[in-house]
Amino acid sequence: MAITKTSGALAMSEIQTEFGGSNPIALSEYYGDGDNVPDGTADGDGNAIPESGTISISKFYDTSDAVIITSTFLIVAGGGSGGATGGGGAGGHRFFEDVDITGGTNFTVTVGAGGAGGASQSNGTGNNSVLGDNTSTRGGKGGGEGALGETGGSGGGGGWSNSAGLAGNTPSTSPSQGNSGGSGGPNTSPSAGGGGGGIGGAGGDRSGSTGGAGGAGGANSITGSSVTRAGGGGGGTYVAGGSGTAGAAGSGGGGRGGDNSQGAGVSGSANTGGGGGGNGLSAAGNFLGDSGSGGSGIVILKYPDTFTVSNPGGGLTSSTATSGDFKITSFTAGTGNVQLNAN
Repeated sequence: MAITKTSGALAMSEIQTEFGGSNPIALSEYYGDGDNVPDGTADGDGNAIPESGTISISKFYDTSDAVIITSTFLIVAGGGSGGATGGGGAGGHRFFEDVDITGGTNFTVTVGAGGAGGASQSNGTGNNSVLGDNTSTRGGKGGGEGALGETGGSGGGGGWSNSAGLAGNTPSTSPSQGNSGGSGGPNTSPSAGGGGGGIGGAGGDRSGSTGGAGGAGGANSITGSSVTRAGGGGGGTYVAGGSGTAGAAGSGGGGRGGDNSQGAGVSGSANTGGGGGGNGLSAAGNFLGDSGSGGSGIVILKYPDTFTVSNPGGGLTSSTATSGDFKITSFTAGTGNVQLNAN
């Protein structure tokens, strides 16, 4: 139910019917964040019910008893692309439990796209993923010759020109949303790039003409099954007249690096936030193919099955499954408003 009147006479009994309370009825029972009126209750214009001081019947036009829904959610950002040998960092990976959401109220969901790979020293950065006030930061792109990678949820790996790996968990969150990339070098052949960081570990440093491995991803069971996401991209190689060994992909959707025998770097897997693999070079500026693109992120929301999710105005791609007494909605692309309402 709701108080739908926006003007005219409003009886105290109508307020009591919506919010509860005792007899005789007193307006002082209906301060916001009190025994009867939940915190955050507002009228149709968004004006909150006062928690103290002056209160009047007119404050209750177009109001309803706010429903607080305890939820759990996972937010994974888009992974960074690989650079000229440097592996891309995984998108930030953040898990939240027992968070209250107000029913019938819009909150924003955004699924970050992965950074685009390419045949250049430095390529695309990933994009942030968001649920309400909570953000996971995009993965940092991998580095190349004279082109530093980027910090991010997990940092990009350093390129072949003696580049250090880039910091992860930037900006800092607790628990950490990711780890740093590994170092690349030297700036002459044979050389290789560092691996991008992952949520489960830092990217590996290059060793001789072997690219650093992408940092490990992390497992999460919000869907009812354990799924590993947010692995870093492997470093590529720069070997003129020989053959190096590409850095391995980080578990959880990272892409392996490129080398003389395998060619281009591999893209991170969709909806994992995995970092793209760094591309390989057979000579300075002679790319063996495009670096891997970062994998897109994902936002997963778990809530009681007595509620239904909606996307007013559209803009999001999603699917919903049921597990026990809960519904689990996975948002896999787009951005838009979301609401939870009683069935």
